[in-house]
Formats: sequence, C-alpha cells, structure tokens
Amino acid sequence: MDDRFPGLAGTERVAADASARGLDVRIVTRPAAGSLAEAAALLGLEPAGIVKTLVVKRHDGDFLFALVPGGRKISWPKLRALVGVNKLQLPAPEVALGATGYERGTITPLGSAREWPVYADETIVGREIALGAGEHGYSAFVSADALVSAFGATVADITDPE
Repeated sequence: MDDRFPGLAGTERVAADASARGLDVRIVTRPAAGSLAEAAALLGLEPAGIVKTLVVKRHDGDFLFALVPGGRKISWPKLRALVGVNKLQLPAPEVALGATGYERGTITPLGSAREWPVYADETIVGREIALGAGEHGYSAFVSADALVSAFGATVADITDPE
C-alpha cells in the first residue's frame, strides 16, 4: 500500500486531501446508522443525497471507485462497457481496506491510501452530496461537481434503481 497520508486518522486524511485539491469539504459527526436510509434520515437528507463510494476490483488486480447514490446500485454491464473490461467485482472487505486504507462504510476517494480512477453516476451532478469520511460516525459533505472536477472523474450512467 502506498499510503499518501501516513500517521493521519481517516477524517484527517480526508481533510488533508480535500485541502490539497482545493475542495471545500465539511465533515460532520453523525450517530451510527443501520442502513443508508437511516443515515440519510439522521442527516436530514433523501437517500439519494448520500453517495456510496464502492471499491471495484478490475480483472488485472487494480481498482476503481464507483460513486453510487442511495437508492441506486451499480449496473455491472454499464460499468464494464464504460471501463472497457469483461470482469469487475466487489472485493472482500479486507481487500477494499488494503486498497484504500478505509473500512467499508467509511470509504471515500478523498485521502485514499492510493489514488484510483473515479467513476461517478450522472445522477449526482449538480448538488451537494454526503460521502464516507474515512471513519465510522462521520460524513463528508461536498459539491459533487467540485469532487468530479478534483478527481477528473468519469461521469456516466453507471447505475440502475435498487
């Protein structure tokens, strides 16, 4: 693992990376939630306002991030076609942790131990979103457009309704 932010806790890594990219990110504390819908309610958002950062393993062993809003799921055929590969999969939790330095439920491209390409579903464009913030009990609010720009993310239709 190529840790870009050694010695920093998850939320500190998120804040440091956001600052380095010129991104305005607001990290807030939130109570534990048993589901995305519950987390959205606790934050006063619709489920689509929370964007899950999913780590996806490529057939060659590399990874990518897929930004998927609540109420939607990855469309594997759409994402495979966009990436130009025949095989993609969600890795085991310990593999995702090794690829990002973050546990599932806290993953974000911000402050990830390694940079991976970012693919964002087109439905997140034009609004503020809440993401994982690197640690349980926190959410990071950011402009989706600014996040896409900061990472040079590919924006496309990569999801289907849940």
